[in-house]
Amino acid sequence: MGRLITVATCSLNQWALDFEGNTERIIESIRQAKAKGARLRVGPELEICGYMCQDHFGEQDTYTHSLEMLVRILSDETCYDILLDIGVPIQHRNVNYNCRVICLNGKILFIRPKMFLANDGNYREMRWFTPWMRPAEWEEYHLPPDLQKLQGKTHVPFGDCVISTPDTCFGAETCEEMFVPDAPHTHMSLDGVEIITNSSGSHFSLQKLDLRLKLISEATRKCGGIYLYANQQGCDGDRLYFDGCALILCNGKVLAQGSQFSLNDVEVITATIDIEEVRSYRASISRRMQAAMSTRKYHRIQTDFELGPEDDDLDLAIRPTIPREPRFHGVEEEIALCGGCYLWDYLARSRQAGYLVPLSGGIDSCSTAVIVSSMCRLVIKAMQEGNQKVIEDVKRLVPGKPLPTTPQQLCNEIFHTVYMGMSKQSSADTRRRAKELAAEIGSYHTDLDIDGIYEALKNLPMTTHGFVPKFKVEGGTQTENLMLQNLQARSRMVTAYQYAQILPTIRGRPNGGNLLVLGSANVGEALRGYYTKYDCSSADINPIGSIDKADLKRLIAWAKIDFAIPILQEFLDATPTAELEPITETYVQSDEADMGMTYDELTTFGRLRKVNKLGPYGMFQRLVHDWGSDRVKTEGDNAPVYEPAEIAQKVKHFFHYYAINRHKMTTLTPSLHCNDYSPDDNRFDLRPFLYPSFWNNWSFKKIDRHLKKLEAAKRG
Repeated sequence: MGRLITVATCSLNQWALDFEGNTERIIESIRQAKAKGARLRVGPELEICGYMCQDHFGEQDTYTHSLEMLVRILSDETCYDILLDIGVPIQHRNVNYNCRVICLNGKILFIRPKMFLANDGNYREMRWFTPWMRPAEWEEYHLPPDLQKLQGKTHVPFGDCVISTPDTCFGAETCEEMFVPDAPHTHMSLDGVEIITNSSGSHFSLQKLDLRLKLISEATRKCGGIYLYANQQGCDGDRLYFDGCALILCNGKVLAQGSQFSLNDVEVITATIDIEEVRSYRASISRRMQAAMSTRKYHRIQTDFELGPEDDDLDLAIRPTIPREPRFHGVEEEIALCGGCYLWDYLARSRQAGYLVPLSGGIDSCSTAVIVSSMCRLVIKAMQEGNQKVIEDVKRLVPGKPLPTTPQQLCNEIFHTVYMGMSKQSSADTRRRAKELAAEIGSYHTDLDIDGIYEALKNLPMTTHGFVPKFKVEGGTQTENLMLQNLQARSRMVTAYQYAQILPTIRGRPNGGNLLVLGSANVGEALRGYYTKYDCSSADINPIGSIDKADLKRLIAWAKIDFAIPILQEFLDATPTAELEPITETYVQSDEADMGMTYDELTTFGRLRKVNKLGPYGMFQRLVHDWGSDRVKTEGDNAPVYEPAEIAQKVKHFFHYYAINRHKMTTLTPSLHCNDYSPDDNRFDLRPFLYPSFWNNWSFKKIDRHLKKLEAAKRG
């Protein structure tokens, strides 16, 4: 029995319901962990079936197939001689549980059900699973026949237990349990558990890694001990990207960190730790008093398998892993890398021929194009590193051709951009910017005008009713103005899908194929409803749908330098415009003028509505202090300055348009989730889509009453 132990954790690119593919990746991670000398391996949450099975967790097949794959892993002798912590959904006494199965040498040691389920935001675990609500208690689980044959008995322990080896003790917690106030790892640590494994299905959100790392660091800093964090990585079949970044920490210090964004299906990290450092650390902090008083005692399941064999202590080539500083990406890098990885997974797994984006010459569609360019860079890098899975996927996308060697070459094969102009509404600048950006990134670019389609549709009211609609600048009404803008926008959507279907055939791709259409509506426009229902916001996937304008500008400014694309500066300098109204000497359409608020103000409204959970009245109460002209400004305060009456009007304006456009969000293109104030109606932000008029609503009346009080107080 030695003092040096080597442990492994991993990030796996699992896919919902891909039982055999998921199992192959699990087995590969076990083999890699063993090859690196590890004696304990932990994998992601629900790794056998994939985390995002959602309502498939209500189907018996999901549980049956998951256990069949577990039998396959336990029967594979290359997976012996290492303790395994595997994520599996299990039915116990007709109740569905999200479980960890702890195994050794083809046998199950015990099954640990999740105790605290994730049930907010994107998570709905209590829709499918029941939490284990009996801390430190256990009972017998009746094994199905195939597992009975392997086990040599009919039952194994099921519940909140820990594993005791001759040299240490380890326990498991699952994802959400790390985030709760009374986390299981605290009680396990006080009862002498020295190694905690955490198996997660934790999705990406901008700068979320910092929070995750702080929680793990604080847990091991307060309690002492070793913490192994495993996570899924990639697109699991839904709107979420799981950002990997497996971690190993000891006594508050990072020993190993995996990549946060990668095209590798399997990534294993290991660390070697002197277990005596845990004991000396714990003995020197006030934890020992609480440990002596702790009343929660865990059932210890004994195994004679050592995590630290004595031979390792005698091998002078083995040394404890040196602590390192954690690695973080900036917001702009996260957007580029997360979007690139997600789009590649989606393209490879959907087996389509590539992507198409309507490139308008504005910053939103430009951002989508830059993210695709980032994807191409990631793919070429993975190919250069010998990633065989990526190479095979690229071969499918460029049949009969030499493999591309640069991001631009790959981009030209799989990415198509289309500028759909109008003779009066489109400027020469946007047309030129679109063309130059396409040339820089290498996309296959088409420049066309849709005047013919638009004029045919515009003339229908004249043909049927003798009515000629006009734009506002031509003397038309607001209704006419909007109808004519919507005609153009919807014509572009139809044209985009037309070209997505026919371009692979036009280019002579064997068997043709279809392109996936990418959307380019940012989170603020979706929230405000500043887009046409069923226009180019209608697409197959929207990589920027939960990102605000400010972060998109950061992405473009970063990519201009990092990707060496100088034309991007012109996109940053241009005034955001839909270009749906005719340009005259005195009028050019502006997004912010149309919306009645700036994009920065829209971001503030979005965060207060979703993250701070404020309605109209609560938002007004907050903003009169945050934006008020009487506030004392401090360093970093870049908020606008308004009088209370102006703030009241802006809040009312926002909620009015949010309410009347809410129906549009029910048809939003699925968006890659990146922000905690996304208005995604289908998964993340569940609200009515038919609201009573806010102008006659009690909350607006309360704003008026409070405004009178504020103005009276100001007058003295």
